[in-house]
Amino acid sequence: MTTSNKRTIPSAMTIAGSDSGGGAGIQADLKTFSALGVFGTSCITAITAQNTVGVRGIHEIPEELIADQITCVLEDIGADAVKTGMLSSIGIVETVSTELSKHDVANLVVDPVMIAKSGDALLKSEAVQAVRDLMLPLATVVTLNTRSGSAY
Repeated sequence: MTTSNKRTIPSAMTIAGSDSGGGAGIQADLKTFSALGVFGTSCITAITAQNTVGVRGIHEIPEELIADQITCVLEDIGADAVKTGMLSSIGIVETVSTELSKHDVANLVVDPVMIAKSGDALLKSEAVQAVRDLMLPLATVVTLNTRSGSAY
């Protein structure tokens, strides 16, 4: 587990997409962490333009920057737990799984977000196998909704 001796409160890192509507993604994760008294850190994997009606656009963050975000947080602040959300492509899944393995993350919650509540796809179909093969074996806990669960 990667943790820092400087902290006195638990910390958790979310690795997910940014939801401009604030109802999901890193925004929702950070709100949840805060409500539970947990110091939250984040790695943004994609920026979405979305609201309660639908997803208008997705811009994936370059894989090198994703790796750098994870490394910067885990080398300094640490994390007692990590939660993943939207990992939209094979390259992003590979990058995240490599970085989490490198930093020996002990408590990993994998939420393989595939579809927004509006029904819009958030995980490319070719990335489903990568999530299954690379992320699920690292997980301490896997959270699946009914729609996403049928793909695994």
